[in-house]
Amino acid sequence: MTLHELLAALVVPPPNLPLVGLAGYALRGRWRRVGRALTAASLAAMALLSLPMVALALLLPLEHGLPLRPDPAHPPRAIVILSAEVLHPRGPRGTEALGPMTLSRMRAGARLARQTGLPVLVAGGRLGGRRVVPIAARMAASLKRDFGVPVRWIEARSKTTWQNAEFSAAILRRAGIGSVYVVTDAWHEKRAILAFHHFGIRVTAAPVVLDAYSWGWLPSALAWRQSYFAFHEYIGRLWYAWLAWRAGPIAASNKAA
Repeated sequence: MTLHELLAALVVPPPNLPLVGLAGYALRGRWRRVGRALTAASLAAMALLSLPMVALALLLPLEHGLPLRPDPAHPPRAIVILSAEVLHPRGPRGTEALGPMTLSRMRAGARLARQTGLPVLVAGGRLGGRRVVPIAARMAASLKRDFGVPVRWIEARSKTTWQNAEFSAAILRRAGIGSVYVVTDAWHEKRAILAFHHFGIRVTAAPVVLDAYSWGWLPSALAWRQSYFAFHEYIGRLWYAWLAWRAGPIAASNKAA
């Protein structure tokens, strides 16, 4: 488990809610009321976040107001496809495989590349150790082999969205590019845009899909997953806003042309 995964388990609901419930159970002897309140609150939150309508209410604000239309004065000159997850094998002979979210982003990016004819950059470093092949390298190979789309640039150092933007911006500036399409999940676009803007790159959002969520009041595991993504983004955006404030304005030479 990486440090990022550990922090997510401790901070982001709903994975951290069982820990809250266990803490309440542990406190029930000495601080009975506090312990009961924590246990009840964790159970109630887990129940609410399992409802599709609640997950939908959390996700939709993340997708509202995305810059879906290119700025005529600064049209995108490249496509950036952000990686997501990689699947690690259990057996010693297995190899890492691209996860479903990464593949869906690649599919959307390949479609956009064929429509626009723009060059492609894929971003994502090693997820799981030094000997692991960077996820961007796997994406580039799969895009060429499976989608017939060549990749011009591979950003293979990043482990976070912030680093995706930082290292990709450096590559793009060397190529004289300051405006791009960013392909990722719709709920992830705003955090990605925040990061890319900080490093001087204008972004037109190219989400995989918009508003593709189920409605209803019956609990589901999918709603838990979507609730997790939503809270992860809200917390991540606050963190990135702090990073941007701490770093201060970017140098004039790094701003988008």
